[in-house]
Amino acid sequence: MSRIRIGLIGARGHVGSELIRLLARHPAFEIAFVSSRERAGQPLSGHEPAYRGDLCYSALDAGAVAASGVDAVVLGLPNGLAAPYVAAVEAMAPGMVLVDLSADFRFDAGWAYGLPERNRAALAGARRISNPGCYATAMQLALAPVLDLLDGPAQCFGVSGYSGAGTTPSERNDPARLRDNLMPYSLVGHVHEREVTRHLGHAVEFLPHVAPHFRGITMTVNAHLHTSIGLDALRARYAAAYAGEPLVRLVDEAPWVSRIAGRHGVEIGGLALSADGRRMVVVATLDNLLKGAATQALQNLNLAFGQPETSGIPQEDA
Repeated sequence: MSRIRIGLIGARGHVGSELIRLLARHPAFEIAFVSSRERAGQPLSGHEPAYRGDLCYSALDAGAVAASGVDAVVLGLPNGLAAPYVAAVEAMAPGMVLVDLSADFRFDAGWAYGLPERNRAALAGARRISNPGCYATAMQLALAPVLDLLDGPAQCFGVSGYSGAGTTPSERNDPARLRDNLMPYSLVGHVHEREVTRHLGHAVEFLPHVAPHFRGITMTVNAHLHTSIGLDALRARYAAAYAGEPLVRLVDEAPWVSRIAGRHGVEIGGLALSADGRRMVVVATLDNLLKGAATQALQNLNLAFGQPETSGIPQEDA
């Protein structure tokens, strides 16, 4: 059986490295090209030891990507840069699968929104997939089981490791500035706030922060409910919502970010209620580079090509 050929654009960053590692050991996919202007001509194996082949980084423009003949392309570009590649593919190779890791198409109804736990049916066989944001994934999975009970906006206090700020130097990925620090930013109107509000159909208020650790997100969600509920009934809602989900694990205590780093799933726990049963708190953790990005992209590629959803995802690290 011929292998499914995947190209990567803008794969020099942290997420690109994780995705290369996953694709390099996938039983049905193979890496066809990896495009990075900064590394063009350099052997891929020199930067990514998990890859054992002979590929070198290339520097492909939009037209060359569309003419490459690959089965799928993952766009790992900064926000605002995907459109020329999409336009070229639409014109020259409309059957090519595109998975965009940026926010550019998360609000476009013509693209399948790539959160499998909530949108699996639409992702099966999809040709245009917008990968959710890392914070947005944590917020949606934390809130989805109680969506019908929410009364007013949910408050979401998020803390990410500094890898979430990418590789371009800034104060939000500077270990010296972050040492012994917690750095708030974009406290109103963050793109993930708008993303979650759109895809849940319910308003959230998101307060993002960066911490000194490298990877992993902690999301603490405070929500008011229009109906009183008991703790057992609340736990039953989460158990029913995520029964059989391979990458969601429910835990009794609030999960720790140090225990999710390097793992491919989500942990949700620490459920707590006010005395009147009308205010709840829940905590979700995930690795922003994996389930928040690369692992989720691989789930979406698997669904697009009819592969088992967790194919290529190490289950011992889920």
